[in-house]
Amino acid sequence: MSDLDQLYAKSREVVEQFQFDENVAGVFSDMVKRSVPGYPIMLDTLGVISESRIQANSLIYDLGCSLGASTLAIAQNIQAPNCHIIAVDNAPAMLQKCRSVLMQAELKAKVSVEEKDILDLEFQPCQFICMNLTLQFIPEEKKDPLINALGFALEKGGALFLSEKISSDDLHTQQTLIDLHHQFKKHQGYSELEIAQKRQAIEDYLIPDTFETHRKRLTKAGFRQIIPVFQCFNFISLLAIR
Repeated sequence: MSDLDQLYAKSREVVEQFQFDENVAGVFSDMVKRSVPGYPIMLDTLGVISESRIQANSLIYDLGCSLGASTLAIAQNIQAPNCHIIAVDNAPAMLQKCRSVLMQAELKAKVSVEEKDILDLEFQPCQFICMNLTLQFIPEEKKDPLINALGFALEKGGALFLSEKISSDDLHTQQTLIDLHHQFKKHQGYSELEIAQKRQAIEDYLIPDTFETHRKRLTKAGFRQIIPVFQCFNFISLLAIR
């Protein structure tokens, strides 16, 4: 069970860049629910898609699996037999808790947990890929090659579930989205100090793209349908079908 996120509750002289270490792993479940508008619905949406689209004998990747919430949403909703999920993350502290969570769950699919950098993976032919709030942490120059690799690995009819924080080219829209996200976090109990220090820690690490940037990138990688399946403020989930 996750502790209450109070990592940025006290004023810091130096706010270091955000990282997925032991401190974050201990509070991450609370952090993501209180920081990402609509996060539970995002997971429910992933579960519905997994139930409806994943066929028998499918190989599935959950890239940037963190504590395993997305892996669980997939594995607990699959109806087809003989499916295998490969859950990947490069943060040891997150994976330690992920393995514990998965061991205690009743799963409808085989799950393998791997500590690797997803940029170094050699993807096997697969039928479904999840990247839930992961691509936004990839360096900008490496996003296109990664999405191209995913498009190449997915078999025809396969799908990518992609959730991201997005930005807008329109300055007024962008400011409105920022203000709403800020208010959401206040509504969840975060103080102005916590919001400001977390923003400082993550602003040069998490670089959001516009929806149009995502659409062009996915189209270029061979995805024939790109469907927004969920959005709350500046967070969106896309279903991209090969």
